[in-house]
Amino acid sequence: MEPNFWDNPEKAQEQLRKVANIKSWVESFDKVKKCVDEAMLMPEFIVEGLASESDAEAAYREAEELIEELELRNMLSGEEDKMGAIIDINAGAGGTEALDWASMLLRMYTRWCEAHNYKVKMLDFQEGDEVGVKSCTMEVEGEFAYGYLKSENGVHRLVRLSPFNANNKRQTTFASVAVTPAVDDSIEVVVNPANIEWETFRSSGAGGQNVNKVETAARLRYHFKDEQTGEEVSYIIENQETRSQLMNKENAMRILRSKLYQYELDKRRATQQAIEADKKKIEWGSQIRSYVLDDRRVKDHRTGFQTTDCDGVLDGDLDGFIKAYLMEN
Repeated sequence: MEPNFWDNPEKAQEQLRKVANIKSWVESFDKVKKCVDEAMLMPEFIVEGLASESDAEAAYREAEELIEELELRNMLSGEEDKMGAIIDINAGAGGTEALDWASMLLRMYTRWCEAHNYKVKMLDFQEGDEVGVKSCTMEVEGEFAYGYLKSENGVHRLVRLSPFNANNKRQTTFASVAVTPAVDDSIEVVVNPANIEWETFRSSGAGGQNVNKVETAARLRYHFKDEQTGEEVSYIIENQETRSQLMNKENAMRILRSKLYQYELDKRRATQQAIEADKKKIEWGSQIRSYVLDDRRVKDHRTGFQTTDCDGVLDGDLDGFIKAYLMEN
């Protein structure tokens, strides 16, 4: 109701975001409280013949699910958790099998995002030589996308009877997933122009007059030495999302800012699992999760959570893994 509220649109939008966040918590709490109150009254309703024991059981389960949902959301209290996410998927050891595995992971995360009403935008896509995906970068837009998807950061191992093997032999392959928060203009990240190198190249893929004709795709190389640790840090970011070289450069800079923000987060927390500085190879022994399809088992090695519903997981049912990770960490 303040008369000068809209004089500064950016500040006004920031305030509206804060209000929306608080309102969301209040509404969620009120919903839980109402459900719990109804469950508490069920014994009286049963005595009076107004409800059955199955009604009471259903009310209890609903209240329990809502409480767990709110409890899980409460685990996402970090400043960066509420942001969108940028996901990098890279095929690892395993040849053609690894390229196919990377494409399966891309589909898995896309399906999870669709199920949770997150918008997915492909920023860079490098096809495999024969099949699948060599590497790709996608942005997930929506509140708390990073908070949920940070659990997916690491090496993912696939074991199956390979369709690419003439003898249908059991094969093991790997792909890496790196998840960083998608920072916006409200987060200040210092980028030194002296450390930037630009290259342009022709976009890959079918269709469009500019594809393979005009150098619209942008490659950004950023190299610096960390003054605190003395570590040499390098980033290579490619973007061919649009047919405008200028837009692709802007998108590459946005991804760089997100990665630098994540780098600073990792330093601040003094964690050994820095996303971009992780020195583990994409191969045996470094996996966070194994998908053993012929044994019908998917297991997260960090939390011990596992399921036999391999098809469901590959179709995007990751909530059990995400919840176990958040509750443990």
